[in-house]
Amino acid sequence: MGFVVAIIGRPNVGKSTLFNRLVGKRLALVDDTPGVTRDRRLADGRIGDLKFQVIDTAGLEEADEESLEGRMREQTERAIHDADVCLFLIDARAGVTPSDKTFANLLRRSAHKTVLVANKMEGKPGEAGYYDAFSLGFGEPVPISAEHGQGMGDLYNALVAAVGEEVAFAEEGHDRVDIDDEGIIEGEIEEEDILPYDPTKPLKVAIVGRPNAGKSTLINRMIGEDRLLTGPEAGITRDSISVEWEWEGRTIKLFDTAGMRKKARVQEKLEKLSVADGLRAMQYAEVVIVLLDATAPFEKQDVQIADLVIREGRAPVIALNKWDLVEDRDATLRELRLVAAESLSQIKGLQVVPVAGLTGEGIPNLMRSVFRVHEQWNRRIPTARLNRWLDAVQYHHPPPAVSGRRIRMKYMTQVKSRPPTFMVHCSRPESLPDSYTRYMINTLREEFDLFATPIRMLMRKGENPFAGRKRRR
Repeated sequence: MGFVVAIIGRPNVGKSTLFNRLVGKRLALVDDTPGVTRDRRLADGRIGDLKFQVIDTAGLEEADEESLEGRMREQTERAIHDADVCLFLIDARAGVTPSDKTFANLLRRSAHKTVLVANKMEGKPGEAGYYDAFSLGFGEPVPISAEHGQGMGDLYNALVAAVGEEVAFAEEGHDRVDIDDEGIIEGEIEEEDILPYDPTKPLKVAIVGRPNAGKSTLINRMIGEDRLLTGPEAGITRDSISVEWEWEGRTIKLFDTAGMRKKARVQEKLEKLSVADGLRAMQYAEVVIVLLDATAPFEKQDVQIADLVIREGRAPVIALNKWDLVEDRDATLRELRLVAAESLSQIKGLQVVPVAGLTGEGIPNLMRSVFRVHEQWNRRIPTARLNRWLDAVQYHHPPPAVSGRRIRMKYMTQVKSRPPTFMVHCSRPESLPDSYTRYMINTLREEFDLFATPIRMLMRKGENPFAGRKRRR
């Protein structure tokens, strides 16, 4: 990607809609409520053969530096500083507002290059605002409709003119092609697929938890910069933000997510969208760190979130944040590990790691636990070893007899990893008690060191080799 484009503008002018259009996926939350976006989000964008990185930003607002809006503005100003080109978006239907004029002056002072974009130009209502936009002093505005994909050809030409063809098409042997205004964004807007395991690819780690558990603060401490918006207010993060980071030579993709409250308390549409976005991030992650407030840990919502992670088959790690506020650390840690073992008994040996997002204490131990559970989550066991283990289990603790008939375990194989999933061929699987399946899973963990990862065990009835054959007379 040769250059960076930041989308700038006051709240509710359509920045996130344009961002999603350029990246070809619904990454950013979109809602009619002003100020949905709070953190800046970076992704790969394209218009036809023109490739670049694009930053979605919070709406520019005039506010005190210490307020939430002021901190949001600081994030946007950093995006302006990092960008090669700023797309200054206005709402053509609303016309030029005093806020637009204020931030036009900011861009003139701060931005390297600015392209004025008049959004929401579908139909006649936007024409007056389009002509009014000339007064901002950035030349002819580019008319687009981000929602409907109109005007992308004009935006393509404006970006090429702003950065120059040398920068726009810096790849060797790449020649500019003529395009029209249709079919510029290739592919449908769709969710990202989970790729097969590849140790050279970034390890995807999502951090989830209740509001105000300190998720954004912890990520900022991990990467060593104030990348994510933080503060004393609960629920600052609204949509999941990904940040790339390197730890001991391994690339990590960290996902910050919105705080998850009890379902009954989530009433507003925007919060529902935020929680759904966080759940998607969790489903596409490999390891999920469930962050708890160590001063009020293992509340009902904490346990429900961790249980959801396990049921989704992700590799879980429990992190006890704000550990710097705990006095009797040894006794507290012993007690909380016992609580974790009782509350989340479906995983024996669940990793529980104390950390302090403000000071960085415990982050090395946290990452060692992340790598440990990730390795177990990806582990495969040879079929021969599994069947030797199965024979030994049946010898020492045979399956119970049901209605006077013993259930026979015939054969076992691992059908997939991520998480480890096993298929057992047996007679009458519908009659096997759940308690015996749990016994098998717990014994399997001990034999093959599969602690701290979900395990799925499927029972399948063995096929009758004589089924379908005609009986001889």
